[in-house]
Amino acid sequence: MVYSHSSLLMLVSVLLLLTLSNVAEVYGSHGNYKKLKPSECNPKCKYRCSATSHKKPCMFFCQKCCKKCLCVPPGVYGNKEVCPCYNNWKTKEGRPKCP
Repeated sequence: MVYSHSSLLMLVSVLLLLTLSNVAEVYGSHGNYKKLKPSECNPKCKYRCSATSHKKPCMFFCQKCCKKCLCVPPGVYGNKEVCPCYNNWKTKEGRPKCP
């Protein structure tokens, strides 16, 4: 499949806007993190896990982390520095527990 430069530019622009809007939801007006309510974990985790092929384990651990930390990083990958609890929770082996 061949994409034109304008199609690719539009796709990148849309993805950037989605990421920025998700970041805006996470931060308050002064750049401080806004804690989630436990009821907000499921939709945030659905978005967080939307790009992975391992949805079931991603959702399980994301919801577990969200309920403990009241936080889900923006985007489908990375940005964990936004949520220190989510970022720093490790498995017994020292790997990240939260997706």
